Amino acid sequence: MGTTESLIIAPQWIGDAVMTEPLLRRLRARGERLTVGALPWVAPVYRAMPQVAEVIEFPFAHGGLQFKARRGLAKQLDKRFDIAYVCPNSLKSALLPFLAGIPKRVGYLGEARVGLLTHRLKNPPKAKRPPMVAFYSALSGETDVATDRPQLHLDASAIEQALAAMGLQRDAYYVFAPGAEFGPAKRWPASHFADLARRLDLPVVLLGSAKEYALCEEIAAPVNAEQPGKCLNFAGKTSLAHAFSAIAATKTIVSNDSGLMHVAAAFGVRQVAIFGSSSPLHTPPLNDGATVLWLKNEPTYQPPLDCAPCFERECPLGHTRCLVDINPIQVLEKI
Repeated sequence: MGTTESLIIAPQWIGDAVMTEPLLRRLRARGERLTVGALPWVAPVYRAMPQVAEVIEFPFAHGGLQFKARRGLAKQLDKRFDIAYVCPNSLKSALLPFLAGIPKRVGYLGEARVGLLTHRLKNPPKAKRPPMVAFYSALSGETDVATDRPQLHLDASAIEQALAAMGLQRDAYYVFAPGAEFGPAKRWPASHFADLARRLDLPVVLLGSAKEYALCEEIAAPVNAEQPGKCLNFAGKTSLAHAFSAIAATKTIVSNDSGLMHVAAAFGVRQVAIFGSSSPLHTPPLNDGATVLWLKNEPTYQPPLDCAPCFERECPLGHTRCLVDINPIQVLEKI
């Protein structure tokens, strides 16, 4: 028998993409050759997974079925794959493997896609959903998936080249990732990040998307006015691949519950992860070098955060004290 050719339809968020790594490791270990189909902003995650043989960047945008584009790509992939693993729960993500005639199509039930999948897993309600790593790993059909930890790898030479391009030296800076794509209820205040930067003994590298440049500048500008050159704002100014290298070589990273938090965990670097509206019980940084700050779990914090986790984009009560009341000194002590 020949090698099983497998297509993995990747999630559209960086953090979720990282959390699929244990699934791919399981599939590769049993002899499957892995090709990942991913949106361009997620593709670099899969290039940091040695078990992935090929990454196909999908020419799709956010939103809309984009049936014509999917049908055109399906024709190019026709008869190429034996199995497809569909990680997202959307109908459109299951459409491509169906149109490409892939005989075995594995995914969770959802969005009226029963006919698009040949092997369907029951989709637990969000309140009872297991941690996301186990959720994705279950697509392998194997049991005992709860202990898997994501791992990313970069060649040492690639890291050094990226650091040189960014003017950085290994272990000689901290990284802040102050953004969170989901919304402000997951973001520690910019003023707190700035206060923390002032207290650190090394330069601070700020990472994020172009949309987060202004947020990072809100941190960098007042600090640099007092300590010139202390903060380097790379948000939107460097590739995701270079950002990965900066994270892999940092002394410590401080972040919200975000995609870059999961990237840091998968590289095994020291990190402090700040949680507010979301829960580290559901999407923790799976890393022995991680410290999680979540006031919901702090018995001395009063009054108790009965509202957390709310999983809302913006604080329904208008105070976001789950984040505001985490003091920069607390974070400094963890660093």
